Amino acid sequence: MRILVLGGGAREHAICWKLKQSPRVAKIFCAPGNAGIAQIAESVELIPTDVKAVVGFALRERIDLVVVGPEGPLAVGVADALDKERIPVFGPRKNAALLESSKAFAKEFMQRHDIPTARYAVFSFEEQIECRAFLRHVNYPAVIKADGLAAGKGVMICETEAEATHALDEIFTHRIFGEAGQRVVIEEFMEGEEASVFALTDGVDYAVLASAQDHKRILDGDRGKNTGGMGAYAPAPIVTEDIIEQVKKEIIERTLKGLREEGRMYRGVLYCGLMITNGYARVVEFNVRFGDPEAEVVIPLIDGDFAEILLACAEGRLSTVLPIKQFQASAVTIVMASQGYPDSYQTGEVISGLEEFNQKREIEEGTVVFHGATKLDDKNHYLTSGGRVLSVTAVGFAEDLRQTITQAYNAVSQISFNGAYYRSDIGKKGLKAMQTV
Repeated sequence: MRILVLGGGAREHAICWKLKQSPRVAKIFCAPGNAGIAQIAESVELIPTDVKAVVGFALRERIDLVVVGPEGPLAVGVADALDKERIPVFGPRKNAALLESSKAFAKEFMQRHDIPTARYAVFSFEEQIECRAFLRHVNYPAVIKADGLAAGKGVMICETEAEATHALDEIFTHRIFGEAGQRVVIEEFMEGEEASVFALTDGVDYAVLASAQDHKRILDGDRGKNTGGMGAYAPAPIVTEDIIEQVKKEIIERTLKGLREEGRMYRGVLYCGLMITNGYARVVEFNVRFGDPEAEVVIPLIDGDFAEILLACAEGRLSTVLPIKQFQASAVTIVMASQGYPDSYQTGEVISGLEEFNQKREIEEGTVVFHGATKLDDKNHYLTSGGRVLSVTAVGFAEDLRQTITQAYNAVSQISFNGAYYRSDIGKKGLKAMQTV
């Protein structure tokens, strides 16, 4: 198999790393990739949202499967264009990717198909007067979300009407989210604990992967600014077997059935972002791709031929590879970020210690470093090139989460760059949950 992976972060590195282990894979291309991915796949200078260029490359290189990492290409219809050329693609069509690219669509879809979520209202730019009136009668705290894709930054939690009015001004008047803020969704605030459940699907059949918990805040104890994610672990003890059964019946199956009824082809991974309250899960959001950094802990736990599984999803024959096994293990990933992230930060800092983590050692010792934002200089030194630089990941086959956390932090201690920052409490939520579950 010749595979093209779209994207260039730690999620895509994890995807390429797992695909590389398949005996069926002859060649992996990654567009645009990064310095870490370049060690196992050929980097391609393609913009993933340039649909025409992606399709052209796939045809020229006789690609057998395209795996879409980020949401952007799916939102602009890359899966539709590849489908037309009969190139298998792991990722839903544009009208199904609306589950992520439009929060208003997602909420209305969930209401139509009786999928548990928070109560909500939707207002457009032209409905500001009605929206401001609505804010006077909301129970606070409330959540205001930009409708479109806003790079994970389009959510504001407002404690008072004054805060909500200010948020509205920021979105509608100052256009802080641009076109993504043409409409807003106002939701009730859901109390509880967040977790994620992923389902691989061909639109009919599905397989649930390990649950995970992300850590979005920049500081220990879930304090400070929201980020793209500072670390994750899997499986999440708070997602009990009872909750998994509820998620299957009330969320995944109703979602897939609704998509089929509405003529929305969904072949890929369905990310269910959940709020768990008193043993019951409701949907916070859907994503139409693997999360980052959740992918870095969920994908290593899959016990099987990843390439064959993704191709079976893309070709509508997932039933032929079911059931999908998972290792009896825990996984922890710690994001090493640039100082100043998620605001302004320096790039071009030399990274020390990565040479110790060659592929052989990764497999033998259960530790792997997925590159999020790295490049090579003319002397083949790894340099930082973004905010979330590395996802240092440990897989503990003893299933002992505490031991896996220690393993991950031991690996982090061997890597350094100027201004490196990481949280010191990744996975502690899991240890706490294990004492109460």
